[in-house]
Amino acid sequence: MRIQDTQGTEELIKIDKKDITVIVPSQRQASEKDRGELHKNNFRYDKDNNCYICPEGHKLQFRRIDEVDKVDVYRINDPKTCQECHHFGRCTKSKLGRQINRLWNEESRLKFEAQYRQPELRAIYKLRQQKSEHPFGHIKRNLKFDSFLTRGRDGANAEIALAATCFNMARMITMLGIPALIQKLQG
Repeated sequence: MRIQDTQGTEELIKIDKKDITVIVPSQRQASEKDRGELHKNNFRYDKDNNCYICPEGHKLQFRRIDEVDKVDVYRINDPKTCQECHHFGRCTKSKLGRQINRLWNEESRLKFEAQYRQPELRAIYKLRQQKSEHPFGHIKRNLKFDSFLTRGRDGANAEIALAATCFNMARMITMLGIPALIQKLQG
């Protein structure tokens, strides 16, 4: 899960409310790309006036609510301000000027990003990326095993054993190749 949209953030908020520390990178943090000086994160949000201030000091005022994406939309008052700015073309190419979307739960998104930046929590997150996560991801995503089809513990154990065997066979074929695997199984 990544912190990138309202739905993903809402799920993380539910976890956070149970006093469980959320250690999840945002899309930007996961890609480890620097978005540059003109990224939304470099626009200062003025909570008292409900507006954003661009790096050049211009205000982006609240314009409308987007119910579908669950964001508030902010835009520069005078489009000429953006068109005459020396950043025009890099900051925005829109003739209407720069627009910023603010998630309805933006404060929570920023909180989770800050938590992910803490070195002790990053160390915990790094442990999740070890090889033990690989089989679960492969079984869930590649083998499309996202729920049990049988009821009861015996049925579930049989299904997971079958999924694990499929994973192990696919892994051995990847590592050894089919001829070498057949040779190993015969000998």
